[in-house]
Formats: sequence, structure tokens, C-alpha cells
Amino acid sequence: MDDLLLYNKNIIKGIFWLQHKSTARTCSITEKFTAKTERMDEEMELRTAASPKDMKHYTTERLREEFLIQDLFQPGQIKLVYSHVDRIITGAAVPVEPLALTAGDELRAEYFLQRREMGVINVGGTGSITIDGKKYDVGYKEAMYIGMGSKDITFESADAKEPAKFYLNSAPAHKTYPTVLIKPEGTPEEGVVIVKDENKVELGSLEESNHRVICKYILPGQVESCQLVMGMTKLAPGSVWNTMPCHTHDRRMEVYLYFEMPEDAIVMHYMGEPDETRHIVMRNEEAVISPSWSIHAGCGTRAYTFIWGMVGENQAFNDMDDVAMKDLR
Repeated sequence: MDDLLLYNKNIIKGIFWLQHKSTARTCSITEKFTAKTERMDEEMELRTAASPKDMKHYTTERLREEFLIQDLFQPGQIKLVYSHVDRIITGAAVPVEPLALTAGDELRAEYFLQRREMGVINVGGTGSITIDGKKYDVGYKEAMYIGMGSKDITFESADAKEPAKFYLNSAPAHKTYPTVLIKPEGTPEEGVVIVKDENKVELGSLEESNHRVICKYILPGQVESCQLVMGMTKLAPGSVWNTMPCHTHDRRMEVYLYFEMPEDAIVMHYMGEPDETRHIVMRNEEAVISPSWSIHAGCGTRAYTFIWGMVGENQAFNDMDDVAMKDLR
């Protein structure tokens, strides 16, 4: 009898040991896929691509973990999220003191834009971006396209108490296009591009709750790039819907940044395949990754503004696969 009891105790110990080893192994895998490379003032998070088949089974927490980007605008820091979806990097720089952009281990590059291009839009106080010794003053809602091969990039604020908030989208590049400052209004000059009237498009109506103006910053014919297309959409007071009726575009992915929202406002951002939609509750200055297979639309508790950035197979803004309202689920 004593031998039998000892035998059973050993079996139980073995089971507990196996459970412990299994848990430890699972944790190490999770840490690998959410690993971050950090400096004192720069952080890059890695995110893998997600399958639409898998997404159908995600909990709210998992959905937010995979696609929502929070806490981007941290004073004195550069925060970056590297997505395996078309290799886009989404991020922000909030300089209290000058902040220099570096490549980090993830890029295996000598400098950040050795094989990349980047779009930047300022959603904060007046600031400046110095690129290889040349300084550009960048005001609120002004932007920059920075071409491949730009080595030394530094962000600064005119007033540390009201710092600039530089929102970044970066994509792989194969060619160097000119670096330019982009302004919604003003007079063109060397190195400065003014958004053309044809690229300020008014759409929707108050009756449909989607009256908005789309301002296209980076696109062919205005600011050339290898694949990055970037701009901003502002909803009129009383309008709350964006991109509805909705669409997908299998040839490009997209990232949204919602801003100009009061603290107690939210946007219900809709994503997923048209017949398997899900939502993510979003707040001011939060971004969301939208794979090419996903719709991307939102409805807020009040009007808001959002920045959109696209990368992928082509740069044709109107290359969309429209979804009929009757087909949404």
C-alpha cells in the first residue's frame, strides 16, 4: 500500500512539473511576439499579421491587442509599432528636447530611412524637423514627406510646454523621391508643396451624418512616393460617420489615427470581413491597423478628424472594392 501511495504521489508531481514547463514555454513564445526594443527615448513594438479566419474567434481583448495602437504620444519619446502587414511602421514623436530617429535592431539598417520612406503630420504645437542638416518648420496639420536615404532626422518643439506631436507612417522604398514640406494652404516655394484644390474633396451630407472633407497630402501628381499614400479627413459638426458605405482594398492596407476628440468622446471603429464585422472602441489620438481584407469605418459620439495612411501594391486612391449595405453583417 505504501508503495502504491508513493507511486501516485510521483505521478502527481510529474503532472505538475509538465504543466509548469508547458506554461513557461507558452510564456516565452508570447514574449517573443510582443518583444520590444527600447532606448531611453525610443521604443519599437513588433506585431505579426493576423488571418481573417482567426480574427473571427478573437475576444475584445485580443482584437484590441492585435489592431489597436494606444499611448502613441508620450512626451520626450518616440514610440513606433512595426506591423508585418505590408511592413508599415506607425509611430509618433513628442519632443520636449530634440529627439533623433534611429533604426533600431528590427530594421537591420544603418539608419531608419536607409531602405524606407516616411510621411509625418504634426497634430500638436509648432515644431521642426531637421533632415541631414536642413531645418523645416512644421505647424499644426502641416506635413512632410521624407525620402529614402535621409540619414539624420531630428524632431524638435518650438515650446516644450506645448510640444509638437509628430505622427509617422513609414514604408519600405526602392527609390529616392524629393523630401518636401506639405501645407494645406499657402504659397508654393522651393521645397514646399501646397495641397491642390483638386485634392481637397468634399463628400457626404449632414442628412447622412457623413459630411466631410478629405485632404490628400501624399499621392501621385502632388507629392511622389514609392508606395505611401497619406492624408486627413475632417468631419463637419453634426456628422459622425466615416467611410460608410464602406469598402475594402485588397491591394493596400491602411492605418487610421483618430484625433481632435474630447476626453469623453469615442469612435466605434468597424473592421473585419464585410460578412464578419467587429468593432473596436477608440479614443482621442489612438490608431488602428486595418489589413487589406478588412473594412475600415467609424461612427463617433461627435465629429472628429482622422489621418489615413496606406501602403501596398498600388497608389490608386480610388481603387476600392465597395461593399453594399445589404451585404454587411
